[in-house]
Amino acid sequence: MVRLGQNFLADPNLLDAIVRDAELGPEDVALEVGAGEGVLSERLAPAVAHLHTVEIDRGLEPALERIAALPNVELHWGDAMKLDLRTLRPEPTAMVANLPYSVATPLLLRTIEQLPSLQRWTVMVQREIADRLRAAPGNRTYGSPSAVAQLACEVELVRAVDPAVFKPRPRVDSAILRLRRTGPGADAETRELIRAAFAHRRKSLARSLEHARPGSLAPARAALAELGLPEDARAEALAPEQFAALSAKLRG
Repeated sequence: MVRLGQNFLADPNLLDAIVRDAELGPEDVALEVGAGEGVLSERLAPAVAHLHTVEIDRGLEPALERIAALPNVELHWGDAMKLDLRTLRPEPTAMVANLPYSVATPLLLRTIEQLPSLQRWTVMVQREIADRLRAAPGNRTYGSPSAVAQLACEVELVRAVDPAVFKPRPRVDSAILRLRRTGPGADAETRELIRAAFAHRRKSLARSLEHARPGSLAPARAALAELGLPEDARAEALAPEQFAALSAKLRG
């Protein structure tokens, strides 16, 4: 059954494929969010040194007893958007999960920001989310999450997933998404700038920033010009690294 908006994977072949796609080593510390009934957890535990698995639904406690009893598994009860993931020890090096779709995007961005130890993500997400996070500048789905994720990671679609592998069958298409960390990612000021830049997509980037930061119109236009970009450029025209450069310029 589905609990709290989560659809459980029911195909053992796909579960095995997710673990293979994650390319885990015996020294890895895995983080799984959305343990569900433990079917992915029981495949992850033998492949890693330690598994942190998070589940919000206490109604699943009986199904997860066998997982919690494994010597290298730590089961954390709670909301992954509220838990202080920075306190996890040992620190996670890889995230592998069938993510609850309602929080997939903010959770991925939260782990990129708060868990610098994470180097790889292999996650099941809604296909729309996968397409958005890997979208290139100029694409209609390119937005704030795309730019923030890509400043820290290479983002790759591994495979599309048939809805029939879930119970119950979801009404949306799914995909396995892989992220590989390439750097620390955007700092707080750059993340704020990116969000403000995309807040009014029909306006130029400088005018969108002006709504969030009154008085920033002229400095933003000047900074864009210094970077060789049109003063009236829209946010979707800038590559992630150009946002980082713009943020640095505006800080002087």
